[in-house]
Amino acid sequence: MTPQDSITTPIEHFAPPVAKPLFHESTGNGHFGVSGDPIPYTMHGDNIITLLLLSCFMLTIVSFAQSRRFFIRQLKGLFQMPRTDDLFMPETSTELRFQFLLALQTSLLLAILQYAYTQNYIGSTFILPSDYHLIIVFCLLFIGYFLVKSILYTIVNLVFFDSKRNTLWLKTMLFVTTLEGIALLPAVLLLVYFDMEIENVMIYLIIVVILAKILTFYKCFVIFFRRIGVYLQIFLYFCTLEIVPMAAFWGILILTSKLLIVNY
Repeated sequence: MTPQDSITTPIEHFAPPVAKPLFHESTGNGHFGVSGDPIPYTMHGDNIITLLLLSCFMLTIVSFAQSRRFFIRQLKGLFQMPRTDDLFMPETSTELRFQFLLALQTSLLLAILQYAYTQNYIGSTFILPSDYHLIIVFCLLFIGYFLVKSILYTIVNLVFFDSKRNTLWLKTMLFVTTLEGIALLPAVLLLVYFDMEIENVMIYLIIVVILAKILTFYKCFVIFFRRIGVYLQIFLYFCTLEIVPMAAFWGILILTSKLLIVNY
């Protein structure tokens, strides 16, 4: 190549190739546009919540199918006056096992309702690793509440009443607790999958709790105080062992929720 040829060669021949932005190292994969908003969390889209509620529904159906006669007999016994001194109601180990499982189901459903209440009225950000841990905390609190109440009833009843009536009372409490769980299952399903207003769910919960307390008060009178003929003592007994612990436990739930929330 002569000097004249080099002079006449276009300068673009020596220019470096223009870097394309899609292949530049700092541009990554070259995605364009604006990132969209993330989908907000909902309980009906949570696979774990769906699995738990499906398990509760199946447990209710299987329990009623396996111990239907015992369930109906206990339901009739709630509204009938015992005519004999035989206060024992025969049951099998399978029937008792299903009742304990249904009582645990009641604690789980109440924990889910408490979680929804906390999310709507107290806060949505907590110091726990996930919302599942918060539901577990609430569930353990409800289980502890039922256990502590049963222990208190047992201690007091063994002092003033015989063991036979105390056993019947514990079985009645267990059955009323299972009825609460069965009654709350439709409300939880409506809340999770049909976006029922939390205010309406709370009203339904209050009605269920009031009816359960009225039924408990009635059975308390039938089992312990009907033959004694006293009326003031039953109010003191019921308020001390039923109303006061429930009010104190509600305060513990609210305090626990506020302690676990993230305060900015």
